[in-house]
Amino acid sequence: MKIKKILISQPRPELERSPYFDIARNFGIEVDFRPFIQVEGIPAKEFRKNRIDILSYNAVIMTSKNAVDHYFRVCNEMRIIVPETMKYFCISEATAYYLQKYIQFRKRKIFFSHYSFADLVEIIKKKHREEKFLLPCTEAPNDEYSDILDREGLKYIKAPLYRAIYSNLTDIKMGDYDMLVLFSSAGITSLLNNFPNFKQENTMIAAFGDATAKAVIQAGLKLHIHAPQPQAPSMAMALEQFFKGELKPKPWVPTPPVIPPSIKRAALAAEKAAKAEKAAAEEMKKLEFLAKEAEKKAAAKKEKAKPAPKKVVAKAKPVAKKQVKAKPKPAPKKVAAKKVVKAKPVAKKKVKPAPKRKPAPKKAVSKKRKR
Repeated sequence: MKIKKILISQPRPELERSPYFDIARNFGIEVDFRPFIQVEGIPAKEFRKNRIDILSYNAVIMTSKNAVDHYFRVCNEMRIIVPETMKYFCISEATAYYLQKYIQFRKRKIFFSHYSFADLVEIIKKKHREEKFLLPCTEAPNDEYSDILDREGLKYIKAPLYRAIYSNLTDIKMGDYDMLVLFSSAGITSLLNNFPNFKQENTMIAAFGDATAKAVIQAGLKLHIHAPQPQAPSMAMALEQFFKGELKPKPWVPTPPVIPPSIKRAALAAEKAAKAEKAAAEEMKKLEFLAKEAEKKAAAKKEKAKPAPKKVVAKAKPVAKKQVKAKPKPAPKKVAAKKVVKAKPVAKKKVKPAPKRKPAPKKAVSKKRKR
């Protein structure tokens, strides 16, 4: 299918050096511009209700040109003089150069990444972690930005400075365009609000950013071109490569989030600590098991060393003797009394006394022996 007419959902560039005009000339394509949403600034009186002191923040994160415009607009309405020492962190080089509209461009105060908020946060972390950041945004800010800032523990505050209003597109004949180029999920919502019965048919759709691509798929539409990509960091480059045949339509796959090196290091350190803790726990279990086994062995040895206990033989209880009733003794028989006959006295014999013996004569003892 040959592309003849494109509708870009942005205001017409003020400068003729826009790459979209080069695409129109080089490929003979008619390019129209019509913003699908309009940005309306929040008045300073309404902004004061948030009680945000702009000068208490010494750094600003700029995610779009709208953020730049409304930041300086609110400062002007509130008569705030932005100090020269203010630091600006921009999501792209184009946004950084757009600051020249309001301040003198100095590289020492302005920092930027290449369309990646994760890369911008990595720049902040290197030397500016201690700064206090102001994040200009819409009334419905992008949670992706705040999630990354919260995860890195940076000091910041959201400053709602503008809101998006859907444009009236009913005067446009969508069937006349071969391609629609969308830059935000709000642009998809605006398209479906203005054309509830919109049918894509042969119309090709190009989307910038993962949030926009996701909104296209959720709306039941087919996505043909997605930017940024490594070989096409901008939508203009993606369109040019597509018309040259270098970029072929393929199913959209969400871009994996860029994980900053510090988070990778922290994750690796946490993984190592978890492994070390697990190893220590297993070692403790082994030691406890070995200690229990040693206790069991020691107890078994003690049991073997003890003498075998003597068997206690239970003494038989004495059997109670049965009381036998004594048989009554028979009554003694009566014996007839014998008659006692007195014995006659025996006559005593007369015993003659023995004759008396004469004593023997004493022997004469010599005097010498006496001496």
